[in-house]
Amino acid sequence: MTDELNIFDTLCTISIISMSIKHIKPFSIIFFLIVLAELIFDSSTNLSQLHYITKPAIVVSLLIFFWKQSQHLNNRLRLTTALALIFSVIGDILLMFVEHSPNYFMLGLVSFLIAHLMYAFVFLKHRNKNKNPIGFVGLLLIYAAGLFYLLKDGLGDMLIPVIVYMIIILSMATTAFLRKSEVNTSSYNFVFLGAVLFMMSDSLLALNKFYQSLAYSNITIMLTYALAQYFIVIGILKLSESPR
Repeated sequence: MTDELNIFDTLCTISIISMSIKHIKPFSIIFFLIVLAELIFDSSTNLSQLHYITKPAIVVSLLIFFWKQSQHLNNRLRLTTALALIFSVIGDILLMFVEHSPNYFMLGLVSFLIAHLMYAFVFLKHRNKNKNPIGFVGLLLIYAAGLFYLLKDGLGDMLIPVIVYMIIILSMATTAFLRKSEVNTSSYNFVFLGAVLFMMSDSLLALNKFYQSLAYSNITIMLTYALAQYFIVIGILKLSESPR
C-alpha cells in the first residue's frame, strides 16, 4: 500500500511538472512582449509614461506565473522565491524615481540586495555538499576586482554599500553554482545562467552609473535583467523534487 501511494505521489508530481512545462511557451511569448514594450516605451519620448507600467510588469508577470505553476515545490521554497520576486519589483519601482531623489537608488539597492539573499536561500536548499566552489569563487573574485577597479573612483559615499552589494550577488552566484549534480541538469543550467546574467546586468548598471555612460545601456541592462529573472524562475520550476 505504501509503495502504491509513493508511486501515485510521484505520478502526480510528474504530471504537475509537465503541466508547468506545457505552459512555459505561451507565458514566454507574453513575457517577452512585455519586455519589448518596456524597451520601446523607455526609449520613446511620447510614450515614456507607459514605462512606469511595463517595467514592474516584467517581474510581476513572472511572480504570477511562478505562483500558479509551482504547486509541486516545497512551500518554503515557493515563498522564498516569491519574496525574491516581490523585492525585485519593489527595487524596479524605486529605481524609476532616482531622478527625483538619490535616496531612491539606495532603497532600490537594499531591495535588490534582499532579493539576492532570498535567491541564495532558495539555491542553498539544493546545495551539493561535495561540490568545491574554490575555483569558481576565484574567477568571481577576479571579475569583481576588475569591476571594482573601474568603479572605485566614482563611488564616493556609495563605496561601502556597493562593496556589500557585490559580496551578496557573488554569494548568490556561488550558491547557484553549488546546485550542480544535486538537481536535474535543466534546472541547474537555467538557474546558473540566470545568476550569471543577473551579475552582468548589475555590472552594466554600476558601470553606467559610476564609471561612464554606456551606449544602449537602457537596452542591455533591461535585457540581461529580464532574462536573468526569467531563467531563474524557469529553472526553479523545472525542479523535479522538493529539497531534501
